[in-house]
Amino acid sequence: MANIIRVLIAKPGLDGHDRGAKVVARSLRDAGFEVIYTGLHQTPEMVVSSAMQEDVDVIGLSILSGAHVPIVEAILLLMKKQKLTKPVFVGGIIPDDDAKLLKKKGVFQVFGPGSPLADIADAVKKVVSSKPSSQTKRKIKKK
Repeated sequence: MANIIRVLIAKPGLDGHDRGAKVVARSLRDAGFEVIYTGLHQTPEMVVSSAMQEDVDVIGLSILSGAHVPIVEAILLLMKKQKLTKPVFVGGIIPDDDAKLLKKKGVFQVFGPGSPLADIADAVKKVVSSKPSSQTKRKIKKK
């Protein structure tokens, strides 16, 4: 039996470019993660609700609209209100200063275009393994 990490990949906001999110979702799936992809145009409320309903271990946000700071702030605020303590990573075209700001606000990692997919998987594994084991109790049988 092996632990399976559940990752929500969400596309919040009005950004309609989802290729990167789909590539990351598929890569994580191929690396053994269970991935839930929300589709386009999710509100912060929809993202947090999906994360709670799907009982995910990690939330990944793909934002290319330039509205990454207010969207992430809204999601983190809603998570706090719902007492949802899950690590969050963000991907997109995000200036270095904004990436630093997002990390200060609680995002564990920011990935830009061309980030190695293995680095994303490794970062997710690392952040989940640093959390109490109660967060990842689901088990699956190895094939």
